[in-house]
Amino acid sequence: MACFYSAPLAWNPTGVDTDRRWCAKQREQVIAYLSEEGFRAPAVGDWPAWHVTPVVSVWAVESIEHPGAVGWWAVSGDFPTDYIICSGDRNPRQALRDIGDRWGQAAARWLDEKPAEGFQLRNAAHEHELAPLLATRAQLFLDFAADDRNWEQ
Repeated sequence: MACFYSAPLAWNPTGVDTDRRWCAKQREQVIAYLSEEGFRAPAVGDWPAWHVTPVVSVWAVESIEHPGAVGWWAVSGDFPTDYIICSGDRNPRQALRDIGDRWGQAAARWLDEKPAEGFQLRNAAHEHELAPLLATRAQLFLDFAADDRNWEQ
């Protein structure tokens, strides 16, 4: 699948072997999650399109309608696994922005004890309780996306 080069960040406190194992585990997590969400045999990239071990990984998921193209972006790491359709800027940076925005809006609604439109946890009873944590993760995604140093190649 054609995707984007995943340049390792200069700072890697975990080491190469730990990085590889962590990424392999995250890929398995993404495939399992997408399968649970109804994707039939999701074609996920062999390596993340972008990642910071052990925090976040962004994965290209092949389009069903346009094989060889990215149809969705999935995120996995120290937060809920999620995915978003690939539109607009077709890159992992935009995926982090889009998911960060969606999570931030959901967290704000949950703090007000209102449902978030088009987004919910599998156990909705915990949304209000988890809203501050989701808001923190959303801001982390937005901060990663905003920092040009994370996207130099």
